Amino acid sequence: MPEWLEVVIRTLAAVVFLFILTRLLGKRQISQLSFFEYITGITIGDLAAVVSLELDGSWYLGVISLAVWVAISLLIEFLQLKSKKARGIIDSSGTVLIKDGKVLEDNLKKEKLTNEELLEQLRKKSVFKAAEVEFAVMEPNGEINVLLKKENLPLTPAMLGIKVAPEVEPQTVILDGVAMLEPLATIGKSMAWLNTELDKLGVSLDNVYLGQVDAYGGLFVDLYDDQIKVPEPQERALLLANLKKCEADLEMYSLSTKDKQGKQMFEQCSIQLDKVIGSIKPLLKR
Repeated sequence: MPEWLEVVIRTLAAVVFLFILTRLLGKRQISQLSFFEYITGITIGDLAAVVSLELDGSWYLGVISLAVWVAISLLIEFLQLKSKKARGIIDSSGTVLIKDGKVLEDNLKKEKLTNEELLEQLRKKSVFKAAEVEFAVMEPNGEINVLLKKENLPLTPAMLGIKVAPEVEPQTVILDGVAMLEPLATIGKSMAWLNTELDKLGVSLDNVYLGQVDAYGGLFVDLYDDQIKVPEPQERALLLANLKKCEADLEMYSLSTKDKQGKQMFEQCSIQLDKVIGSIKPLLKR
């Protein structure tokens, strides 16, 4: 067998073998690596290269070495799952870099991290002032996580005591000018509904690059032709306007009627409708 053909066959076999081994090690091996997993990844890649290109030696010894490394990795992962002490030895623990807005220089030196690198990592978290940080820690995988001081945290509805409805996953109903029937069925919509919504927007199906339906049934589209401006859906704004009009009509009826019972009824209905509008207004203004 020619050497080039043998290399091709071995390389293909190594790819398949590495794929199987990676599936055994799990997704963590290809996402956030611990120190040991980093070493394992480098070693396995090097051994796979040896298996592919070593024509003079016994190539099967490389395969055995690969299998041993994977077995050790699986054993280490098992120990990490079962023992906190083992996790501390293998993965080490997080290192506090900032506390109460004060940079801990000794811990930076321990992790061999410069102040410029620390500021760069903070900027990746959208933090540009170290004084705004309550707590920053370097995780065992090298990532830096940041907790801002309370006064610097983004304002949320929970902080204001406002309850909001849970957000439902948007459904992609159009891809590359083709309607997706399964997502349409998931949200209880039909092709007739989709065509009607596209007609409202004044666009054709084949000109839609991406189309999504949000939790409130609104269709948002991105067109192939970026010069065409697509109007925003107005259903929620129209509903809010109609509710306010009903409230105004009730107030007008209460002022115009001379019947005391009727006046009281219209006033109560107006007050109740105003409460309803106040509770759903954040949803209708999204």
